[in-house]
Amino acid sequence: MATESIEISRSPEEVFSYATDFAQFSRWQGNVVSVRPDGQSPPRTGSKAIVTRRVGPRQVQATETITELTAPSTWEVRGSGGIPVTAIARGRVDPLGGGTRSRVTITLEFEAHGIGKLLIPLVIGRQARRQLPQNTARLKKVLEQTPDTKTGSRWARGSEPWPERWQG
Repeated sequence: MATESIEISRSPEEVFSYATDFAQFSRWQGNVVSVRPDGQSPPRTGSKAIVTRRVGPRQVQATETITELTAPSTWEVRGSGGIPVTAIARGRVDPLGGGTRSRVTITLEFEAHGIGKLLIPLVIGRQARRQLPQNTARLKKVLEQTPDTKTGSRWARGSEPWPERWQG
């Protein structure tokens, strides 16, 4: 298990909607190679995506499913397939400063089957403990960046919290 918390100068709603958007995973999760969301609506319990991640030297494809979603405070995503390990990511967003800032806490746990029981201590657990602080720092950086006309970032301060393709 690995847990990391970080304070972000954004509202809980903005942090939550960005962190739970499958389409944004590769911008803040360093081991994500690609994401194919299954559906075009805002995330909800049961939403799925095919996510390819680097696990050790390999690229592994898994189905990731949102199993809990309580906006704007908690979520849980379970990933399985590719290797005999189920990854469970739990997130919590707590308001700070009257709701202008947030503390986000992410916990990663793993359930193994067969050979997967060896992979957790040898590869997966080590990688998770190393990458989680980097990922939360990247989440903070992406969300706190000022508007940048070069990148056209829609997630800069003052932009809408949901991607355009998900809006009415």
